[in-house]
Amino acid sequence: MPTNKQRREAAQRRLQRQLERREELAQKRRRNTLIGVTVLAVVAVVAALFLITGLGDDEEPDTAAAPGTTAAPVVDGSDGTCDFIPDTSGSDTLTDVGIPPAEVPTTGTTGLTLATSAGDIGLTLDQENAPCAAASMVYLAQQGFFEGTPCHRLTSGGLSVLQCGDPSGTGTGGPTYDFPTQVTGAETYPRGTLAMANAGQGTDASQFFLVYADSQLQPDYTVVGTIDEAGLATLDAIAAAGIEGGATDGAPAQPVTIESATVQQ
Repeated sequence: MPTNKQRREAAQRRLQRQLERREELAQKRRRNTLIGVTVLAVVAVVAALFLITGLGDDEEPDTAAAPGTTAAPVVDGSDGTCDFIPDTSGSDTLTDVGIPPAEVPTTGTTGLTLATSAGDIGLTLDQENAPCAAASMVYLAQQGFFEGTPCHRLTSGGLSVLQCGDPSGTGTGGPTYDFPTQVTGAETYPRGTLAMANAGQGTDASQFFLVYADSQLQPDYTVVGTIDEAGLATLDAIAAAGIEGGATDGAPAQPVTIESATVQQ
């Protein structure tokens, strides 16, 4: 039978592993963001993706758990509870607006309107299938987190998205928390999809992407909702203006700023 000292030492080891895991997630998240796609055609088309650390950086981060570490717990919110994990790194690209309540709605939808410098984008958040992501977006909108923030990335071709949600505009910013990715493995990303960007499973935060044309991606990104027709028209205009330097991945040639984010309960 273990002694009190042995039990204390075991508890300390468990706590240390948890702290190491949180730091690992924080480091991944600071490399945050979405995605690129490599398509190989032999008989079928296989979509593969890479996560972009920052504009112009095409290195693929390792999304597998490091040897000896404990995998992040899967708390999908289906029981009405989400695991919002604090990031205590002190990074200057993170904005502290607190942490959302752990208890979240798990039914129905919520409307969210992004008033941008290019026009309004209406979103419908799916509280049933992505309760943690939906609750986080509502919380951030209510805290004024998105106001005055740029949509820092536009892509075209096989991956056609506008990426937003980083106050720093660098692709590495966000709030001072992460939460688990909510996927089933059956996710697709057609035109009109709203999904969360991440730097690996369990690093969802504030960055999201708006799909303006069907995109082939691995099912690794939480689908949090849909975009209305007026919003798609706004995205089409942004895409038509192109990407800086005529590239296929970079800052929008027409700068886009979220002026406000309003929740419709």
